[in-house]
Amino acid sequence: MRTTPHTPTTRRLLSAALALGLSAALAACSSDEPETREEKPAATQTPAAEPPAAPKVGACYSLTYEEAIAATSESAPVACTKGHTTETVAVGSIDAVVDGHLLAVDSDRVRAQVATACPQALKSYVGGSVEQLRLSMIRPTWYTPTLEDSDAGAAWYRCDAVVLAGTSTLADLKAGLKGVLGTSKGRKQYAMCGTAAPDAKNFERVLCSAKHSWRAIDVVVFEEGRYPGEKKVRAAGRTKCEDAAADVAEDPLTFEWGYEWPTKEQWDMGQAFGRCWAPD
Repeated sequence: MRTTPHTPTTRRLLSAALALGLSAALAACSSDEPETREEKPAATQTPAAEPPAAPKVGACYSLTYEEAIAATSESAPVACTKGHTTETVAVGSIDAVVDGHLLAVDSDRVRAQVATACPQALKSYVGGSVEQLRLSMIRPTWYTPTLEDSDAGAAWYRCDAVVLAGTSTLADLKAGLKGVLGTSKGRKQYAMCGTAAPDAKNFERVLCSAKHSWRAIDVVVFEEGRYPGEKKVRAAGRTKCEDAAADVAEDPLTFEWGYEWPTKEQWDMGQAFGRCWAPD
C-alpha cells in the first residue's frame, strides 16, 4: 500500500539560534556606601530533543485506512495478539546524503528509495510468489519520520503490511502475516475476489471471505518501461485470461471470464500487470 502514494509534505526549514550571555543589574548606591553589582546566572542551553527510537520488525499497529496511507505515523504499537490492522515487515535506514548534502526526509529521492524497498520487503515477509501476492489483498505501506524527528536525527523508514477489506477499508487482523502466502490456507484466507465482474459499475475488490461473485485467478505481466497504450494492454490478456477461466470452469465449453488491465495511471505507479477474473 503503497496503493496510495504517500501525500508529499512540504519541507519546513527549522532554525535555532543559540545564545549564551550574562545580564547584570546595578543596585542603587549612595555617596557613603560602596557601589555593588548583582550578577544574574548565565542562561542555560536547552538540550536538543532526542529522536524517537526506530520501529521494530514484527510490531503491530491499529491504524485506520486514512492513517495507514499517510506519510508518517506516530501511533504506538499494540499487542499483535489483539486486533490490529498493520504489521511491520521491515525497518531500514534512509540514504539521504548526496554529494555531501543532506536531503530532506520528504524529498523525491528518499520517497523513491522507500517506495522501492518496502514492496520488496513485503514479498520476502509474507512468502509465496509475486503472482500469489498480486492475487491477494495484502498490500505494502510505508512511513518515514516526521520533519521534527528527522531534524532531531531520526533516519529510519518503516515498511508495514496491510490487508484490504474493500476499496478504503482495512481488515482487522488476528494473527501475524509472516510467511502467510507460503501456505495454501493463507493464500485462501487473503485471496482477492470481486463483488461483480471487473467491468461492472458496482465492482469492488474484497476478501474472498466476504460476499462476492467473481475471483481473481491469474495475472498478465508486461515488460516494464513506457506504457504500451490501452489498446495493447487490453488485447494482451485475452488469450491468457480466457484459458485461465476455462481451466477453473465447470464446463470448459461454456463459461465467462474477465480481464482487468492496467491504466496509465496505475502503470506510472508501478503496476505493470493485469488480472484475470472468473465467476466464483
